[in-house]
Amino acid sequence: MKMVSDMQGVSDSQTNPFSNVDPDRAEIWDMLVVRDINAFVAADWSQVADDFDVSAFFGVDGGRAANPDDWTLGFPDLETYKTEWLRQAADFAETEFAEDARAAIFDATDLSAIEVKGGRAIAHKKFDGSITKADGSVDRLLWQTLYFCVRKEGRWKICGFAGYLPNPLAVAS
Repeated sequence: MKMVSDMQGVSDSQTNPFSNVDPDRAEIWDMLVVRDINAFVAADWSQVADDFDVSAFFGVDGGRAANPDDWTLGFPDLETYKTEWLRQAADFAETEFAEDARAAIFDATDLSAIEVKGGRAIAHKKFDGSITKADGSVDRLLWQTLYFCVRKEGRWKICGFAGYLPNPLAVAS
């Protein structure tokens, strides 16, 4: 993959908005934004492997469907999710981009809403942006994920998520 930076010039989208304000939210933001994006771009699961509560983990696959009746238990365990994550990361690594893909993912990412109550948290990670490929086509990044986190072993870990949800979700009338 070409055009992926190594932190040369950090943009505002790469700056943790919770630093020096809220240590719990700052730690969650670093886990779900910085480590996640860096690991994905590098196709290196080892960078995020310790971010999961392995025994509790599961993931809901929304399939970008607005109707929760269409969502599935796509990832009943961490190994199933890891396999899909690695597949997607490998596909991404094979793609040639016309721009800095890592920076484009950061620019598309919004994780400004994190609710923390006791040792639990819900983080609302939204994507809204695009990455231009070398052939001129564009990958549209438009979905959202709710991450469920737990404070365990002295740090925040991901115990589940509802992901691949439309962004925005349809508004009920």
